[in-house]
Amino acid sequence: MMGIAAGMTIGGKIPFTTTFANFSTGRVYDQIRQSIAYSGKNVKICASHAGLTLGEDGATHQILEDIGLMKMLPGMTVIVPCDYAQTKAATETIAEMEGPVYLRFGRPAWPIFTKEEDFKIGKAQYFSEGTDVTIFACGHLVWNAIQAGAILQEKGISVEVINIHTIKPLDEEAVLASIKKTKCAVTAEEHNIIGGLGDAIAQCASKNFPIPIEYVGTKDTFGESGKPTELLKKYGLDIPDIVAAAEKAINRKKNS
Repeated sequence: MMGIAAGMTIGGKIPFTTTFANFSTGRVYDQIRQSIAYSGKNVKICASHAGLTLGEDGATHQILEDIGLMKMLPGMTVIVPCDYAQTKAATETIAEMEGPVYLRFGRPAWPIFTKEEDFKIGKAQYFSEGTDVTIFACGHLVWNAIQAGAILQEKGISVEVINIHTIKPLDEEAVLASIKKTKCAVTAEEHNIIGGLGDAIAQCASKNFPIPIEYVGTKDTFGESGKPTELLKKYGLDIPDIVAAAEKAINRKKNS
């Protein structure tokens, strides 16, 4: 599929490939690297059923490494939208840009809480502004981050919630502006904490403005079969986990 898509670009087509995220990346990584990324082909890799919320299909299908795999490829744009509206906007937008793209989205029904017109590649989306802690999230965990932010606000903690839907290119200007204000952060993603959003934020911070960062994501592990919401809870990606991570980041800031 990836080889055919790369070939179609030579004839002026804009191919969109789609299958489960595990098969869109892990199974065909060599073809993506050689035929698409290295060759700079205008292929849009649209990967569904990503992360733990794939659910009952289990670990063999729940890829938790794909963001890392794809963002390491030179020239690859990596987008992880948070709901249906943003996914639709991203799909339409990437058709208008030149170059390879990885668009990652999930399986379950999820709240729709964004407007299509608010999506811009490489521009972070703010859901709240605060001064005590920043929560950077992507994909399904944006909704969880918003809920966690509301709980923290009730506790008197001022929270900045930012949707980093474009992992690469990262909106470093938005990241730095926020962490310079809050001086601590949490990253939340339905992905291994190794190689994903957390790594991208940490690299940006360490080079420019080091701060305490806590990471909400899977901890160097494979998934398992189960209901999506139950898996998020078991693997520490639920709303209370984000709340706890934010409180820990704030305490680290106070003690540093």
